[in-house]
Amino acid sequence: MTIASARRVENAVTRHLIDAGDHYIGPVKAGQTIRIVDVDGNEAADTLFFNAHDPAERYSCMDTLREQGQVYLTTGSELRSNLNNVMLTITADTVGRHDTLGGACASESNTVRYDLEKRHMHSCRDNWMLAIANHPEYGIDKRDIAHNINFFMNVPVTADGELYFDDGISGSGKYVEMVAAMDVVVLISNCPQLNNPCSGFNPTPLEVLVWD
Repeated sequence: MTIASARRVENAVTRHLIDAGDHYIGPVKAGQTIRIVDVDGNEAADTLFFNAHDPAERYSCMDTLREQGQVYLTTGSELRSNLNNVMLTITADTVGRHDTLGGACASESNTVRYDLEKRHMHSCRDNWMLAIANHPEYGIDKRDIAHNINFFMNVPVTADGELYFDDGISGSGKYVEMVAAMDVVVLISNCPQLNNPCSGFNPTPLEVLVWD
């Protein structure tokens, strides 16, 4: 369900541009609101959330989808952890639906899906590994990397239960906004994928804003 936010950009306490193919990691405190913006449209934000005080508690696709009873995320969706606690709630969404089933690109999946020569192409998992290696203060290890959300990504589910990557349904300036129910760390890969339509075969910037 598409609902616009009344929040004004100039009132944000932090604002960060994620360059095409780059990554972002940072805290969001309980009660704060985070907005992820698809700056130029047709980009994918592969996103993970962790309990800021115990990263072993992290976003869970299974718990989230079981509790909400539908496969897409949008306004009103409660993003739940592997302990079934609410981590964040989507409060505004100008796209209408977001994927959490398609997973993230990695060297292994690039090889299986596309070609052996694609193995060494930069991937979302590479971005996440770089972020946590450069920011050990968050205590996140590679074993903590699990289910992710693909904000702005269009992954339809077919009648026989299969997934496929389709052209994006987002557009320039569209966004998703969430309020945190606990202190979290957000880890975002601005997807560098060049082999399917999730980034329009041409990765572009994302923006992250946080309000008190």
